Amino acid sequence: MLQTDFTELLRQSDVFGHLDRDALEALGRQLVWFGLPGGRPLYKQNEPADAMYLLVSGSLGAFDGPTVLTRLISAGDSVGEISLVSGESRQATVRALRDSELLRLDRDAFEALVSQYPQAMLGIARVAIARLQQRLRNEDSPGNARTFALLPVDADVPARTLAMQLAMALEAYGSCAVIDEEHGAGRGSDWFAEREAQVRFVIYLDTRGDALWRQRCLRQADVLLLPAQAAQPARPWPEGAPLHPSRAGHRPRHLILLHPGRQPSLGAAQRWRAQFSGELQHHHVGGQADIARLARLISGHARGLVLAGGGARGLAHLGALRALHEAGYVFDSVGGTSIGAIIGAGVAAGWELGEMTEIYRRAFIEGRPLSDWTLPLVALTRGRRAALMLRRAFGALDIEDLTLPFFCIATCLSGAGMVAQRRGPLWLWLRASSAIPGVLPPVLHHGRVYVDGALMNNLPTDVMATDGIDHITAVDIRAEISLLTTAEEYATPPWWRLLLQRQTIQRPGLVSTLVRAGMVNSEAPSLHRRERADLLLTPPLEHIGMLDWKDWQRAIEAGYLHTLKVLEEQQR
Repeated sequence: MLQTDFTELLRQSDVFGHLDRDALEALGRQLVWFGLPGGRPLYKQNEPADAMYLLVSGSLGAFDGPTVLTRLISAGDSVGEISLVSGESRQATVRALRDSELLRLDRDAFEALVSQYPQAMLGIARVAIARLQQRLRNEDSPGNARTFALLPVDADVPARTLAMQLAMALEAYGSCAVIDEEHGAGRGSDWFAEREAQVRFVIYLDTRGDALWRQRCLRQADVLLLPAQAAQPARPWPEGAPLHPSRAGHRPRHLILLHPGRQPSLGAAQRWRAQFSGELQHHHVGGQADIARLARLISGHARGLVLAGGGARGLAHLGALRALHEAGYVFDSVGGTSIGAIIGAGVAAGWELGEMTEIYRRAFIEGRPLSDWTLPLVALTRGRRAALMLRRAFGALDIEDLTLPFFCIATCLSGAGMVAQRRGPLWLWLRASSAIPGVLPPVLHHGRVYVDGALMNNLPTDVMATDGIDHITAVDIRAEISLLTTAEEYATPPWWRLLLQRQTIQRPGLVSTLVRAGMVNSEAPSLHRRERADLLLTPPLEHIGMLDWKDWQRAIEAGYLHTLKVLEEQQR
């Protein structure tokens, strides 16, 4: 590469772009260009920091441990500057996700540059501080991909049509090119790097199954897109590379299940996912709206919805959803806790709002899921009515069958703590997410004990953020119910005195005490989680008790009016 190429690249970087021409030329003379094959480590966690790097082409991944991708490093980004400035050892392992070209600035050269041009430290310090602040706030996200390899499982998949539709959807966020074997076969790395520099996104498309071209697609891609006809029998991909993370460079992999209609085929996701090992996301595609959602998810422009728990107050979610729908909000991923998870599952299943409201009215108001009282050896209720209510509402759906990506939060009392459940029977995990300790018995599953997710995380915006969701809308049902009393006592009086005093002395009830106690632990962390939301809705629900299901219409109306008010304020 010529020195002028270095200068232009440096001028566009966040780290060095503020330097004057003389400093950039001096810096360019100190940089060392080299290539790093896909899958090779740039450096490993806990190694001493002896250099920083600027990525010219390709992509790198920062990993916490062997497989957990914490950051995607794209062309033009720098890496390693925090350890270089602070003197710490490397905080993560950085590996080439595909064939990459980098510029290396050694510590001695960096210190000499700073000595001659002190302003060179400014850009590095800014980037380092910003990333340290992200780390302290636990706001690291994987980042946005630019190149995609679309590799169908066989020739029956309409891969070209899918690629063109996806490219059109990606054009909303930047220019996109589709390169197939006819255009790219026999080209060198420089040709591909030039094409990637000209547009925001590139889709490398295979339609013929040629092994050499598929390997080229794999080498060029930040993300692997693996489409299949959902109704077909599941089978392995032609090559082993996309199957195992170690052979795919730990790049994000997206299984795209094509359906003839809008409703996903039950069990299709489980069948096809069984062909893979390691981390894998899947998407159900049956129409143009699904293509648009896929484009947002893979490009880092997705919108997520997070719904908190809160008992009967949680029916305010339905009113908030109505106002958001009227304002044109569309969500690409859903998560929630307790009743927030139950209502969120309806959103993820693609239910219409009117249908959803009627289903939950029958379930909670007519179904009375907490009315099967029993001898309180484990809990006040048997939990059977709650389980039947969820099974009637969601049937045999697994979480993987939902139209939108979905998770629900449960608390594992067998050592795991908070669990974000993304797989398995939907009704079962919704039952676990809403198992208020002492009110509903815990869910016992595979030797573990699960209870209400509100104990650990009642507003899981942090979980949604780690999925790389760009914009998060959160509806928080505050647990700020003050249990007040007019009694002065340390032991419960005899039953006959309780009856005589019930009109004159106020005491908290058993169920109210259990519900309130179950949510106290997550209140302080929820303050930080509220800050993670780009749009936060907190309907005023002090007039509605946690188990006052008869006030369902008032709860819905409160959620609707509050959301309208917040959206109007945003417009102003």
